[in-house]
Amino acid sequence: MHSLLLALATTPTPMPTPTLRDGISEDQVTPGLLGFIMTAFFVVATALLIVDMVRRIRRVRYRAQVEEERMAAAAADVDAADAQDGLDGGTHPSANPSAQNSNGNGPADGLSRPRE
Repeated sequence: MHSLLLALATTPTPMPTPTLRDGISEDQVTPGLLGFIMTAFFVVATALLIVDMVRRIRRVRYRAQVEEERMAAAAADVDAADAQDGLDGGTHPSANPSAQNSNGNGPADGLSRPRE
């Protein structure tokens, strides 16, 4: 039994020769020039689409970052305006006598405040 398996394992199998069937030419089984041109077109088109997509994603990401910075700056401006007006601490300039000038008409620094 072992000798039969050994004989089958060591017996070379015949390799088929690479030939075409009768009636088929080599032009019918290769893509040719048209296949190469179409493949090259698809590769170039795909590369251009990828570059365009990356550019658009980068632009959207940049616009979102600018919008976040603008919103943060606007929120900081509102906070600063509230702090200057005294709305965040609950003190109003008319309620604070030290913020009035000597005649009691306005702020001590001489600048007029807009009416609320």
